[in-house]
Amino acid sequence: MKTSSPMFQSAVGERVSPFQLYRAGGKRLFDLLLALLLLPVLLPVIAALWLWVRRDGGPGFFIQPRVGRDGRLFNCWKLRTMVIDAEAALKKMCDENPDCAREWRVNQKLACDPRITRAGRFLRATSLDELPQIFNVLRGDMSFVGPRPFLVDQEEIYREAGGKAYFRMRPGITGIWQVEGRNATSFAARVGFDNRYFASTSFLRDIGLIAKTALIVLRRTGR
Repeated sequence: MKTSSPMFQSAVGERVSPFQLYRAGGKRLFDLLLALLLLPVLLPVIAALWLWVRRDGGPGFFIQPRVGRDGRLFNCWKLRTMVIDAEAALKKMCDENPDCAREWRVNQKLACDPRITRAGRFLRATSLDELPQIFNVLRGDMSFVGPRPFLVDQEEIYREAGGKAYFRMRPGITGIWQVEGRNATSFAARVGFDNRYFASTSFLRDIGLIAKTALIVLRRTGR
């Protein structure tokens, strides 16, 4: 006998699916519980990595405005992986090298970025530079799983590519693009990954993406 998906009754008598319940409040509850569980373990790791990054005399953390849910800006925390004057160095490279400028314009990243420090190469390969974003999760700016948060000056590119679902979610530390398309897609291609995640958000989906992220950390395939 064919059975339908389980449904729940809302306060006004409407039928609500587990999918809707998770998106409405369950996902945030999961984020808070997981963050509180991981915090005692991650704080010493973040502190040790911060000291390592600080060895070159620059700041240990890199804090940068990103676009979040509903287009609101928030300060995204990361461990610094680039030289101190990274923005000026990028402008100089793009001004002097048309191929570099073209690659940055399409991908919003460079495959071989000379601005990345020795410590930064390891942190990016293992994705450990993202660990401080647990503070963003606690604040409610981000989720453990969601679309990759982008820069303020990238919003126009993203919208021109047709991106809409992104603005209805909290951006994530990890997500479909981060585990499937991170090293091999253009910036505009993120739209498809983000739309796919929005349409399939669920607890089991998030658990699966977190597990895949753990494998990336172990295999050091990030960039």
